[in-house]
Amino acid sequence: MFGDRIPGGAEEATGRLHYAGVHGVVLSYVDTAGVTRIKTVPTAKLARAARWGVGMSPVFDVFLADDSITASEQLGGPDGDLRLVPDLDRLTVLAAQPGWAWAPVDRYSQDGEPWPACQRGFARAMTERAAAAGLTFKAAIEVEWALGRGGTDEFVPACDGPAYGATRQIELSDYCRDLLAALDAQGVEVEQLHPEYAAAQFELSVAARDPVGAADDSLLVRQTVRAVAHRHGLRASFAPAVLAGRVGNGGHVHLSAAREGRNLFSGGTGPHGLTAEAEAATAGILDLLPALLAIGAPSVASYLRLVPSHWAGAYACWGHETREAALRLVTGDAGERESAANLEVKCFDLAANPYLLFGALIAAALDGIRRGLRLPPPMTGDPAGLSPDELAGRGIRRLPTTLDEAARALSQAQPLRDALGETLTGAVLAVRRAEAERLRNASDEDVAAALRWVY
Repeated sequence: MFGDRIPGGAEEATGRLHYAGVHGVVLSYVDTAGVTRIKTVPTAKLARAARWGVGMSPVFDVFLADDSITASEQLGGPDGDLRLVPDLDRLTVLAAQPGWAWAPVDRYSQDGEPWPACQRGFARAMTERAAAAGLTFKAAIEVEWALGRGGTDEFVPACDGPAYGATRQIELSDYCRDLLAALDAQGVEVEQLHPEYAAAQFELSVAARDPVGAADDSLLVRQTVRAVAHRHGLRASFAPAVLAGRVGNGGHVHLSAAREGRNLFSGGTGPHGLTAEAEAATAGILDLLPALLAIGAPSVASYLRLVPSHWAGAYACWGHETREAALRLVTGDAGERESAANLEVKCFDLAANPYLLFGALIAAALDGIRRGLRLPPPMTGDPAGLSPDELAGRGIRRLPTTLDEAARALSQAQPLRDALGETLTGAVLAVRRAEAERLRNASDEDVAAALRWVY
């Protein structure tokens, strides 16, 4: 329930915002299609919003990326209302949007009960389920984006330098400086920022934290990337495929687990130092990876990016520091392995709802631990170079190549369906199927153009 408690520090927070010159607060969540939706309130109304929430229709759970609407058995139509309740512990003054602050929200029914399709609530529930089993997960998402010139719906690269080239950083030096300064002012711990492979593409990595906090960070980073770009006359695209036939934007997930403070991805007797629990968790994710793709690669454009031999992780296999494997075990350098070892999931992108994604990954990991799964031998090199018989012999599968195929895999993945619950499963499947249908006859170029500036 939310209405019978006054949020701790709400009045104090309002005072701090007024003192900082903040006039409005952005209340932010991510819908099933992966689109960030918002409402805003004047600063003076923040305390009331934190007590009673702000209204929002439940139909947004079945919105598509083009703002058309589908329906599931549980959701759809004009009836009902929800309450968006800001998490004041994550209230942040936006350094690149003067006069504004930001907070993620949890969603409740009007009676104050948690909304069963609230993705942030789902991530929290899975984190708590892991904690009840003595496991603490930490996570982070690598954020990749392409910078285009403003004023056009076409993509005109904002710089000309080569991949990873110093010239790109020099050309956009002021932009990169302002981005780092804004994130620092907002308390986001940046690990690194660098030019990436595709035209005018950059990547930013942040420090790992609890899964809900990591998803919050991913939203805040993207809000800031967009805002700084706008102030420089640029546009930022996080779309999986900015241009058809080119390398797209990934959203690689890094995930680790600990028991009693010990990182389970290091110091074990399993392959490359994995403990038995970390191996089982990784095997659980590997087993459910085709279904997880419907959550982590949720756009038709995702499958323009997810192609072999592009370091996108197009095959369901794992490897130690193997960048073509969907699951890459990162052990880190010799001096940091106890703290740095983690699992990187490479087949996902930033069209994914990060809360939904983290919750589903934890559910798959827990299912692997419950079943005591073990990993097959690791992959080295590029799976695309193996024959079909060699792939079959190693138990390596090509991941789904269409959104239809991924949705079908999710519909058959009972461990994920059970974790998500009937309402959230129904919403995800309805949206994925409707997204696939609306772009079924579109060319690759038209798919990329339709989603270029949505994400």
